[in-house]
Amino acid sequence: MKKKPLVVVTRTLPESVETRMRELFDARLNMDDKPLTSEQLLEAVRIADVLVPTITDRIDAELIAQAGPQLRLIANFGNGVDNIDVAAALTRGITVTNTPGVLTEDTADMTMALILSVARRLSEGAQRLIGQEQWAGWSPTWMLGRRITGKRLGIVGMGRIGQALARRAKAFGLSIHYHNRRHVSPEIEAELEATYWESLDQMLARMDIVSVNCPHTPATYHLLSARRLRLLKRDAILINTARGEIIDEEALIQMLESRELGGAGLDVFEAEPAINPRLLKLARNHGVVLLPHLGSATIEGRTEMGEKVIVNIKAFLDGHRAPNRVLPSMV
Repeated sequence: MKKKPLVVVTRTLPESVETRMRELFDARLNMDDKPLTSEQLLEAVRIADVLVPTITDRIDAELIAQAGPQLRLIANFGNGVDNIDVAAALTRGITVTNTPGVLTEDTADMTMALILSVARRLSEGAQRLIGQEQWAGWSPTWMLGRRITGKRLGIVGMGRIGQALARRAKAFGLSIHYHNRRHVSPEIEAELEATYWESLDQMLARMDIVSVNCPHTPATYHLLSARRLRLLKRDAILINTARGEIIDEEALIQMLESRELGGAGLDVFEAEPAINPRLLKLARNHGVVLLPHLGSATIEGRTEMGEKVIVNIKAFLDGHRAPNRVLPSMV
């Protein structure tokens, strides 16, 4: 009987995905869902035929250099691959795959939810009901938020998620604007009634709401720098469901503390999972909503991610081109 390939999975995945992996491969699972230590990751790359990491695993050039000769595939459980040195893997003859297109709708839903939550003070209102102070009842001027209909939304990154957000936002009556490396197709632009801005600076200065939906790459690190953040209107709302490193978090915190910005909704953070205590303090007051990286957290989304990982592994091991192969030029 042919020996099954050893597939090391670094985190706990949905039960149906893990069951299928056990059927197909010699799958070594992470039963307690704690991130692997650097020593455990090193052991994994030394023994695995296939490694299935997640965003919490740093697969850098140093680690890849110590991989065993049998490691030929890193099948990332996630769309973004900023946790993997793809070029170093390719140099060692290791293929890298991801799970694109699965989380588009879920992340767009969460982005829209954050826009509404900040503008209409939903989180703050919910906390008032379960806090120590008893609610005194309805008042004409209490807990006033802001209407989003008729406002301008600037989307930074008009890929799948940016477009899905634009469709939702258009239904809420928002005017759609976007900055991207290039125009989207004329058909999509017409459907969304979207205005393209070649200059990110010019767009930022004119928007009521700005949503970050671009990938994290070396080129987008601190794309929203201190200088660019100062271009935003004083009552603008900033939303980030992409990656924390895209925004200069220290500069953002300073602006929120000095009320130079209308508010922020963040699902990702620069030093994740560590959260800046100043951000936590701001979240207890008006204008800041923080979520623990929930953008893709649906049962359906995570299961589909796992199924894509299995398809990539199976195709690769069967001698076919993995459908979601990632190349350095794509990062």
